[in-house]
Parts: sequence; structure tokens; C-alpha cells
Amino acid sequence: MKPHSVFLRDKCILPAPLDPLTEPVGEHWARLEEITAPVFETMIRQKGWHFMPVDNLRTRKGFGLTEEGAVQRAMARALRHVAGRFNAAELIAVMARKYPGFYIAKVTLQPRQIQQYTWLEIAGDWQQLPAPAR
Repeated sequence: MKPHSVFLRDKCILPAPLDPLTEPVGEHWARLEEITAPVFETMIRQKGWHFMPVDNLRTRKGFGLTEEGAVQRAMARALRHVAGRFNAAELIAVMARKYPGFYIAKVTLQPRQIQQYTWLEIAGDWQQLPAPAR
């Protein structure tokens, strides 16, 4: 896995007609194939949607007999700890170290949110709703 890979939660809604190729990763997640975060962000913004980063980085470690196994375990743990309100994540860093007989990998993810409107646009719509009568 390369830095700036994008992971989408199952049932993540994307603007039409975007339907990128994905590969299942862990529970309820899929990785975009051959599309990095900067390119994907451009694609999303061209459709008038937003691909917003969240400052809440998630770093997790994984152990394995092989480097790939350790990275997969660390990735699965990191994805499980991305809050349910976020529908995407970007891989920031992957580090693996070899020890006698096993590997330890460390994965850092940045949660992201794909949505049609910004929070300010949504808040503006709420202000225009009629207030309930008392």
C-alpha cells in the first residue's frame, strides 16, 4: 500500500457518474485502485462535491510473520478506529520493521468525509427552515 491511497467505507455515496475500481480491504472498507488522494479530490471537486480532511489522525500497529501480514493487520485496526460518521480515509504513512522472527508495522490514516454540501451550506439551510410555533 502506498501513501495517499484512498479507502472508502461500504455504501459510501459518490457523485454520479464516478464509479472507480475498488479492492476490498478489512471489514466494510475498499481501497481505490490506482487513484491517489490528490487525484480523487480533484475528481470529486469537479463534480461540485467535497472531499474534506479531518484532523483526527488514526495510527495503529500490527504484528505478523511477514511484512505484508503486519501491514494488513495494522491497516485493518486503523480502519476499524475511523469514526463511523466518516465515509473515507487517506493513508498517510506506512512503516514496517523487521525483528527476529516477526514484523511490526505502523499505519497512519487521516479520516475524510465525502459529501455534496459543506457544513456551512447545511447550517445555512437550517437557518432558513421555519421555526416551530409556540
